[in-house]
Amino acid sequence: MSKNTNFVLDLGLIDYSLAYNLQKQAVAEVIAGGPERVLLCEHPSVLTLGRMADEKYILASREELHRRGINVLAVDRGGEVTLHAPGQLVVYPILDLKKHGKDIKAYMHQLEEIAIQFLELYGISSSRNSGKTGIWIGSKKIVSIGVGVKKWVTFHGLGININTDLKLFSLINPCGLGVNMTSVENIKGQSVDFKKAKKDFADVFVKHFAFVRT
Repeated sequence: MSKNTNFVLDLGLIDYSLAYNLQKQAVAEVIAGGPERVLLCEHPSVLTLGRMADEKYILASREELHRRGINVLAVDRGGEVTLHAPGQLVVYPILDLKKHGKDIKAYMHQLEEIAIQFLELYGISSSRNSGKTGIWIGSKKIVSIGVGVKKWVTFHGLGININTDLKLFSLINPCGLGVNMTSVENIKGQSVDFKKAKKDFADVFVKHFAFVRT
């Protein structure tokens, strides 16, 4: 593989902390001149708190979370409390923004656009919500976005509800917005092939950023 070849890695179902360590390693490699990449995965149920998050948006008690085996982790991304769970497609782009406009706001807009195009593949019309990050279907949110940037290299990313158990969102006030969440499965009325969804998203992402896939 050449030094400048970009690539997609499927991490499968992976512990959040392990995936975060892989992100940090990838960020260091990209800062050092290594290839950009995008990591695709899903996580066992976990709650994460962004840099400015308020724990009041966690609605379940710590005892209840412990009983369910759900950890709460503080992370270095923007945004409030977020739930990750099986059936949610989590995407971690490790990109050098010096090659993509050096504009964080524009980058997040690109992530939203990629998500919109991905959902269109499933016959789902979605949109932005003015002043709020993420992607929505009417009043319900389907994609959450929170990013981190170090020396213009991105990490963290998107959570797209594919077959996610939506009842789990009752544990939190998602993103502090008091919003209801939805999923591709909920909208389509049937479970979606998760492996295919990962491939479909990767295809849209790679095309948008003009990656060379390996």
